[in-house]
Amino acid sequence: MMCSRSLLSLLLGLLLPLELAASAARTVPGPGTGPLVGGWQPIEDLKDPHVREIAEFAVTEYNKQSKLDLKLKSVVKGETQVVAGTNYRLVVSVQNKAVAEKYEALVWERPWLHFRNLTSFKPAV
Repeated sequence: MMCSRSLLSLLLGLLLPLELAASAARTVPGPGTGPLVGGWQPIEDLKDPHVREIAEFAVTEYNKQSKLDLKLKSVVKGETQVVAGTNYRLVVSVQNKAVAEKYEALVWERPWLHFRNLTSFKPAV
């Protein structure tokens, strides 16, 4: 009797974390329509303060690297991808002196490490 309880406890201890992880991955709006793991997902609220912060970081870093003085106007489009952290792919509208331009910025963020990296910043097509 004691052996079967121990075995049951062991199985529950092993299976419960797996089920919790699987159910966390199934945060889907409908059957079979969930996000693809590692796939890009659209950002619902482009005016979210954190999204704006990521965009400001991208423009600031690009300005440091290029010696330009671009000014962020708005985030036009955005997507996220969960990796070892989060990739943000943002299309940003900037002011370059008197000219409005759009760029695509890719920023990798690992907030628990207070880490951000501008992976790319190129004119949007």
